[in-house]
Amino acid sequence: MRGSTQILVIGGGPAGSTAAGLLAKQGFEVTLLERDRFPRYHIGESILPSCRPILELLGVWDKVESHGFQPKGGAYFFWGPEEWEVKFDNLGDDGTNAWQVIRSEFDELLLRHAESLGVEVVENITVKELEFDGERPVAAQWAGTKDPAESGRITFDYVIDASGRGGVLAARHMKNRQYHEIFRNVAAWTYWKNVKPLDRGPEGAIAVCSAPDGWFWVIPLHDGTTSIGLVTGRDIFNEKRNDLGGIQEVYDQALTECPAVTGLLGGAEQVSGMKVEQDYSYTAENFGRPGYLMCGDAACFLDPLLSTGVHLATYSAMLASAALGSVIRGEVEEEEAWHFFNTVYRHAYERLLVLVSVFYESYRGKEHHFYNAQKLTSAQRENLNLQDAFDRIITGIADMEDAQDVYASVHAHLNGAESGDPNPLANLNKVHEQKQAPMSAQNAVGGLYLSFRPHLHLARTEDAAPAADEGGPAA
Repeated sequence: MRGSTQILVIGGGPAGSTAAGLLAKQGFEVTLLERDRFPRYHIGESILPSCRPILELLGVWDKVESHGFQPKGGAYFFWGPEEWEVKFDNLGDDGTNAWQVIRSEFDELLLRHAESLGVEVVENITVKELEFDGERPVAAQWAGTKDPAESGRITFDYVIDASGRGGVLAARHMKNRQYHEIFRNVAAWTYWKNVKPLDRGPEGAIAVCSAPDGWFWVIPLHDGTTSIGLVTGRDIFNEKRNDLGGIQEVYDQALTECPAVTGLLGGAEQVSGMKVEQDYSYTAENFGRPGYLMCGDAACFLDPLLSTGVHLATYSAMLASAALGSVIRGEVEEEEAWHFFNTVYRHAYERLLVLVSVFYESYRGKEHHFYNAQKLTSAQRENLNLQDAFDRIITGIADMEDAQDVYASVHAHLNGAESGDPNPLANLNKVHEQKQAPMSAQNAVGGLYLSFRPHLHLARTEDAAPAADEGGPAA
């Protein structure tokens, strides 16, 4: 490994691989340190169409498309007494726009692609500590995960923390990770074989199925297995685990209360043990300070209801690569680029936080404690600046009638009114189509916007040419 590098990226998941690859494409020296040896297991298997333009920008989309992953035509919801579908087939006529992926394969594909772009990838290495010069990190002390006697130090000009939920900067150094009072949930999941395919909804869809104390995901994978997970409240989960004797017992009982899932399991076989994660919603106090940026789960994490994990990872990586590249080339000052990154990434996260809360609030079984516990409080709504969140939900949606429908639905549910539409996210696919980042001078943040010509960078409004960035990727 080098003893010094221009840019250090910590973590080789989708956020780290995407950021490293996009920076290497701009000609920068990038070193990526990954704790594990890929392929390695990871949850988060349902990918949104919003990832496609970023993967195309990275130059890896063709590899993803040809790998053989399960095409994902959309989502199908069994939500209380109601059912509805979300289709992704209106996002293009040139093939699949989204996939159900085995993350060990998907993540390795992205990591090896970054390596092919010139990123120095070093696996089985963990960052033990960062060294600071004032507020600015300047070096990392590392150790081997297979051989703890193997250790060293690497200096850098900039660091991108894509270390996931472990959070080298936010959780270990800054200790400024804030957990939301809502979405304090637990996920327990396993894998099955011979699960019946859904007899409705888009082909290859993820099924989201409510239960009295939570909900299940059902994700078909290309190796013939199906990922089936339960999301429930942490307190509910702990109480039932104590009463019933274990995680498997909690999961099994919840299955009996969810006929939409049990109807798919006739003749099916569970083929792995249970896996568990908890505390599904948090955010760092800030996503970037002098010398560093945080991407993906290292910065923030959201309840998995809308399958936004890989979207936020790759999206934040694109923003970080544009901001950091522009700073290194001297096009913008670090402070203003970091302001752009913090503002745009936080708005993207908060917008999705609002949508997830609205979805939970739409559950008609109001007597169930789990769904009541997912509501944003008045204080949380005030802190999120919901009017701004609403404005950003509808920004960029071409059909303004659809935009107003989304606005009205969100507003009605957050204010206790019933919209009459059983699906509060009827235009969810439209929301994901929008250009979430400012990609024109008209939507600039602090006088800056994303531009893709002649390369990924932050452009200034005063330098904008008419329609200069039409056709650029939409995140």
